Amino acid sequence: MNLKSKLILLPLFIVPVVTVYGQTNKKENQVIATMKSATRYMMDVASYKGGFVWSYLPDYSRSWGELEAKRTMAWIQPPGTPAVGHLMLDAYHATKDEYYYESAKKIANALIWGQLPCGGWNYVFDFAGEESLKNWYATVGKNAWRLEEFQHYYGNATFDDEGTMQAGKFLLRLYIEKYDPAYRQPLEKVIDFVLKSQYPIGGWPQRYPLMYDHPFKGNVDYSSFITLNDGVIPENIDFLINCYNSLGMNSLKEPILRALNLMIVLQQGAPYAGWADQYFVTDLKPAHARTYEPRSVNTGTTARMIMKMIEYYKLTAETKFLSGIPAAIKFLESMKLPDSEVAKWKNRPRSSDYILVPRFINPETGKPLYVHRNGSNVFNGYYYTDQNIEGTIAHYSSAAYINVNDLKKAYQEALSLPIEEIKKNSPLINNEGFEIDKYYYSSRSGKDEKSIDTIIKSLNNSGYWLTPIKQISNVYKEYTDGIDVKSSDKKFAETMVGDQFDTSPYTSEEPVMGISTATYINNMTQLIQYLKK
Repeated sequence: MNLKSKLILLPLFIVPVVTVYGQTNKKENQVIATMKSATRYMMDVASYKGGFVWSYLPDYSRSWGELEAKRTMAWIQPPGTPAVGHLMLDAYHATKDEYYYESAKKIANALIWGQLPCGGWNYVFDFAGEESLKNWYATVGKNAWRLEEFQHYYGNATFDDEGTMQAGKFLLRLYIEKYDPAYRQPLEKVIDFVLKSQYPIGGWPQRYPLMYDHPFKGNVDYSSFITLNDGVIPENIDFLINCYNSLGMNSLKEPILRALNLMIVLQQGAPYAGWADQYFVTDLKPAHARTYEPRSVNTGTTARMIMKMIEYYKLTAETKFLSGIPAAIKFLESMKLPDSEVAKWKNRPRSSDYILVPRFINPETGKPLYVHRNGSNVFNGYYYTDQNIEGTIAHYSSAAYINVNDLKKAYQEALSLPIEEIKKNSPLINNEGFEIDKYYYSSRSGKDEKSIDTIIKSLNNSGYWLTPIKQISNVYKEYTDGIDVKSSDKKFAETMVGDQFDTSPYTSEEPVMGISTATYINNMTQLIQYLKK
């Protein structure tokens, strides 16, 4: 929950580096200088008015978030604008250099500019204005075959992909750093947005305010459905708990518990006793989403929810959150595919502890729903499901490897925890002495001298790390009938992108070098880790 025992923070004022660190060694000075050079470049050159996307060509002729972005855009989904804001606060805590706090404020001001009147955020906003954003949706977004969430302009906010919640958590961290009143009102707007958008039963829709204007491919608009996919409900719970503890908002406990209790209700009955990605609001039955997300019980989501239910037990000390886990594990085991099917699958497991299961399970019959596609673009392409594990789509895996033994072990460990220990360590039960973690990011490398040397040396003279851009895209072209493949063609059945009219991102066969926000965050996190005392 990103919570830990209360920290004693150092005084927040500008002091020379030597005072903060004592007698710094040469390597620490190199780390500090590298961090500052890289950040000055990202803030002064890469960002647009404090907003960030995911990657840029070095000449800034093209840039990308999840799709190609205009230069005037700011992306919300990580690793976008809020992600860099979190990094600035981490750097501030590691160095006590006010430059990073001021950079965090600049990013926060960009986010506040893009905050919708409802209090949340869309995936992206455009400093050029709403008409520019609508134009982008009508061109680049509309032509992104596999990213159906961008094919329709709603104009409301989304909880999908952590966007609104990562921005909200950043504003919370920034506000409690110095309690600057400039950030209280935008933060309260986020909290109010989360509370207003919560259904009486405890869940949240994917988008809010509620809209129903995009029926697609014969299915009703799914954006109002109660959503677990991409951690919508767990992320909202996490945010409210952080606010509950950091701001002393006792009124938040009731909506938190309402959401927690819904997690029990949403588990399906045996023999398919797992969780779905989204649910109809009327009957809480599994629902569809995008055309390659069929109405189903999702085994991957079920494995994640088992761990979440253990987490919720530790928050509440109530065994009802553990009661459905044995049935969920039994369900996953029952979905284990035979060796003949495993041999057909694209990937091999990490170890023999993993079993291969279909991702999507028909909630009535228990049959797998493997997803395929035909065609070449958004205009002639279509998705469908069957029971053939071969030839499935590349961008959304139709099967998953799951370590059931790890789930069983975590469950048994939870059962063995003393109740008094759980109550002592729970921020919901014992809300004295808990605070948001000092650092948002963590690095597994520790103080790896070799990695630090590589990071320092690889920063170029301009101040950025030149790195292969993971995802590029076709330049938008207006669609012309008659020059594409037939809709029955399977040429693009297992590719990340279709023909020249598809604006979906893909990995280039020839590496395209550029500036990656994710690389910047990862490298900075390692440098910050080196400075931690």
